[in-house]
Amino acid sequence: MRTTLNIDDDVIKKVMSYTGQENRSKAVRLALASFVQEQRKKKLLALRGEVNIESDWEKLRDLDKSPLS
Repeated sequence: MRTTLNIDDDVIKKVMSYTGQENRSKAVRLALASFVQEQRKKKLLALRGEVNIESDWEKLRDLDKSPLS
């Protein structure tokens, strides 16, 4: 999707530097993907202690490793 954004030159230069990207679009996509991943991680960590996981963790691990049919 094409979007026009007004981003401060100093900010975009820092984003490009941190991501190692020379292309502004790629740098912004990478930074946004990283931001989304970090937010998902924070939400998941916020559930710590609130989610009851079955005590049979070995069985769950085996299910997680099994190929999808």
